[in-house]
Amino acid sequence: MNTYSYVATDVNGKKVRGTETAEDAQELIGKLREKGLYCNSYRDTQKNKAADVKYKFKTKDLSFFCRQLAAMLTSGVSLVKSLQILQAQTENKKAKQVLLEIYEDVQKGRSFSEAITAKPGVFPQLFVSMVSAGEASGNLDTIMNRVSEHYAKDSKTQNKIKGAMIYPIVLLVLLLVIMVAMFTFIMPMFKDLAGGSEDMPALSQAIFAISDFMINQWYILVIAVILIVIVLRIILKTPGSRLKWDEMLLKMPKVGGLLRTIYTARFARTMSNLFSSGLQMVECIQKSIDTLGNSYISKQFEDVIENVKRGESLSVAMGRANVFDGMFVSIVYVGEESGTLDTILAKSSDYYDDEADSAISRLVGLMEPVMIILMGAMVGCLLAGVFPILYSGIEGMGTT
Repeated sequence: MNTYSYVATDVNGKKVRGTETAEDAQELIGKLREKGLYCNSYRDTQKNKAADVKYKFKTKDLSFFCRQLAAMLTSGVSLVKSLQILQAQTENKKAKQVLLEIYEDVQKGRSFSEAITAKPGVFPQLFVSMVSAGEASGNLDTIMNRVSEHYAKDSKTQNKIKGAMIYPIVLLVLLLVIMVAMFTFIMPMFKDLAGGSEDMPALSQAIFAISDFMINQWYILVIAVILIVIVLRIILKTPGSRLKWDEMLLKMPKVGGLLRTIYTARFARTMSNLFSSGLQMVECIQKSIDTLGNSYISKQFEDVIENVKRGESLSVAMGRANVFDGMFVSIVYVGEESGTLDTILAKSSDYYDDEADSAISRLVGLMEPVMIILMGAMVGCLLAGVFPILYSGIEGMGTT
């Protein structure tokens, strides 16, 4: 008998953690189902946890994988044969090994959802839930098409954000390079002109002091930056600090509005896919919120989930939480009243995706002049500190 640690979900959507003994993973899942639990992930306690996560599929790779799998299933190819073809065509060695193990498990009689659940950390929880729902409803090919579109849109949004941030990051790096060059190479050239005079303006004295510090004690700056990064990483891993950080991001001017728009689009798209797959409302809400990766929103939605469990409508519970804007809450209300919640959420996700694109463009457009102004202000301060020295040096040469 093997001992497994597991994370499961009960009929109310509540997460349950524990341990269970079983001969293999299939028996473990069967035992959990008898207890009314749906297994999200499990791990053999006798194995190294790090060894279980051999590979983590990227969003782009998942979209391609789901699209190819859906195409073959729609064409009448069996699931086993489809997995065999996909693993044979995969070039990445780690991904190929993972797909080979999944193929072998399915070939032995295990369901596809059980096979991927046996790979904790390899696939997102949303993907596992959608596969399980697709197998239960018998329309796995349709579900895979939806998942493919979901991850394709997620990948598109991520690429737009990364692409939009390239120019501001280049400007920031250029600003830092110019600052270091000015203080370490250019400012020392004017030090002889100053002649060590104590009559220098305060700005000039401060600039030369910074220059001396960066030249002679540069290692202190390096150590300070490393320590700040380490401390920030530790703080952000603390639940309380992470909660405050996520809340601060949502309340920041411009940035907060952009994040809320992106989160709204992602929530609507995920909720639409899960709800249309036949999952219970509470489970759909929980899994949709988990995909956002914001602890503050997750905390706010704890009350929403509890209220929905008591029979309250999603729109009313969301309106009380005040996480998403009023227009989106109204959209959810219309979907609930008309019985087309999945359809109206899918359409609203497209709308908020477009809004997020516009917000990203506006934010980047605002950042560019800000960076240029900072660069100009820095150069202006240096010139203001150097000009009095140059003037006094030229004046001294004239008197001689």
